[in-house]
Amino acid sequence: MASIKTAISIEESLYEQVNALANEMKIPRSKLFALAMEEYLRRKTNRELVQSINEAYADGLDESEQIMLEGMRHHQGQLKEKEW
Repeated sequence: MASIKTAISIEESLYEQVNALANEMKIPRSKLFALAMEEYLRRKTNRELVQSINEAYADGLDESEQIMLEGMRHHQGQLKEKEW
């Protein structure tokens, strides 16, 4: 996959935190930003999926659908708790 260079402006305090974390993880800052954006986009997609499911079932659920939804919510909660 091709890489594209970009420049961003961030507050100095955030820059210092990112720099320290990149050093701790022994990866370049650019890789850390890429990882952070990938995670943000993954979480955003998951939130949108859950919202779509909730809207689809807004008219009420039967018992089997309620059980399935609770299982999905539990799984989504586990995904949110995972850290890199």
